[in-house]
Amino acid sequence: MAELELIPVKTRILTDKDNIVDAVEEYTRGTAGADDLVCVAESVVAITQHRFTRPEELTPSWQAHLMRRFVPGEGSMASLYGMQAAMELEGEWKMLFAFIVGFIAKLFGRDGVWYKLCRQASLTDDVTGTMPPFDKCIVYGPEDPHGVAEKIKHRLGCYGACVADVNDLKRSAVLGYSKGLHPQEIAKILIDNPFGNASQKTPVVIIKNYGAVARNRRAEQKAGQ
Repeated sequence: MAELELIPVKTRILTDKDNIVDAVEEYTRGTAGADDLVCVAESVVAITQHRFTRPEELTPSWQAHLMRRFVPGEGSMASLYGMQAAMELEGEWKMLFAFIVGFIAKLFGRDGVWYKLCRQASLTDDVTGTMPPFDKCIVYGPEDPHGVAEKIKHRLGCYGACVADVNDLKRSAVLGYSKGLHPQEIAKILIDNPFGNASQKTPVVIIKNYGAVARNRRAEQKAGQ
């Protein structure tokens, strides 16, 4: 019976001079097979799309100064420049309005509304949030992650592909995926963060035998009906 196996793939440092699909093909050639799922870290996809900026290029607004005071913890939105970076894409007034809506929703027991209304608030990585030399940059979320996943799947001929946002705090989300996949299921498999975006240089992870395991599960379910 086929079993899942997670294989981190070591690469060189990928930059905005790279094409993410070409890079994934280069480093998974001979390893990723027809039954495998290829996962790519969202920050690396964003870097290859030149979706990053430096703090010194930003001028924080009064909205950013105000809102970051109410963000707990050490996340990117607790940083003045991380907050401003997200506002550059979402819009300062939209972010403030969504923040107020989110605060009201929290009073009624609904968490995460602000992050749902302003996706860049959850996807933006502050400085030190990714691999050198981009650890001095603020990295935005990737553009068209579903399209990227489809291109990788088509190029590699693998079972599927996805773009994932995973960290060491047991937070795992699949931002984009090829057709037929179940993002919540993949997020659970990646929950222990097999990626290494820093000195490990393993921003690609292959989930071996994913297709075979999925077929076996469907066959068992059908037999049990």
